[in-house]
Amino acid sequence: MRVKMSIYRNAVWFVKGLQEYTKGGYEAAAKHFAPADLDVNLSGRSFIITGANSGIGKTAAQEIAIRGGTVHMVCRNQGRAEAAKVEIVTRSKNENVHVHIVDMSSARQVWEFAQNFSQSNSVHVLINNAGCMVNQRELTEEGLEKNFATNTLGTYILTAALIPALKKVEDPRVITVSSGGMLTQKLNVDDLQFEKGTFDGTMAYAQNKRQQVILTERWASQHKEIHFSSMHPGWADTPAVQSSMPSFHAKMQTRLRTEAMGADTVVWLAASAAAVKQPSGLFFQDRKAVATHLPLASSRSTPQEEEKLLAALEELALKFKP
Repeated sequence: MRVKMSIYRNAVWFVKGLQEYTKGGYEAAAKHFAPADLDVNLSGRSFIITGANSGIGKTAAQEIAIRGGTVHMVCRNQGRAEAAKVEIVTRSKNENVHVHIVDMSSARQVWEFAQNFSQSNSVHVLINNAGCMVNQRELTEEGLEKNFATNTLGTYILTAALIPALKKVEDPRVITVSSGGMLTQKLNVDDLQFEKGTFDGTMAYAQNKRQQVILTERWASQHKEIHFSSMHPGWADTPAVQSSMPSFHAKMQTRLRTEAMGADTVVWLAASAAAVKQPSGLFFQDRKAVATHLPLASSRSTPQEEEKLLAALEELALKFKP
């Protein structure tokens, strides 16, 4: 039954994707956007963006810098981060762009960054964009499966550690870049690090993306002062998609969105007044809240399963806390 369900979910999801997640899907949705939503001045507001040196993260950083926001790029690779920073500063004429070198798959590094950052800077908006899709089961130096460590635990620690700082400012927001691929997954809290069965990187990634959506819902209910949202950028032509999904990229290339199309809703959620008029905790696609489950897909988790996810993350997070 589980296998049949997963074949059904994947098929329904792919048909939906062809219609909505492609460039054509974006163009259709954009007809209903209010262009004035992004005519904003962000000076005096501080934005942390993880994975900001390429793809959607870099485009979002640039759009925010153009509108006067202070940008904190959290990246793993110093050389690539500095090169991206130069480009963003040149294009935006905004000098308030800072690089922080952090490997999001290292729980300890994430903790250290968040603790140091909050001591000397304020943060108004956190954009959890960094992600990875490793196609072989690989462990980090801390002994954690790499997709889980980056996508789920890194996101959990960074957000949890910055919540006190976010509560001190006006209009705080947290945006997590998830993926529509999460619709193919039901939360599996009994195998968070993919130790059982055959490892499948695409499935592991989609499972992590489901976890991010659940975390967003939970945080929204726990921290009413902060506006939380998760989102799906659509199928965009980014370096990450090229390297981790080469056959999908080759087949779909002509229909993929640009990085700017993929980043549009991230920027809208981070910057517009319209976004915070929506309830906290929702999942967005093309500036609209959308369902987090496919019809008849039995992908819903119980409150007990979600509690178990949070407890497991909290325990792991504390284990690596400096």
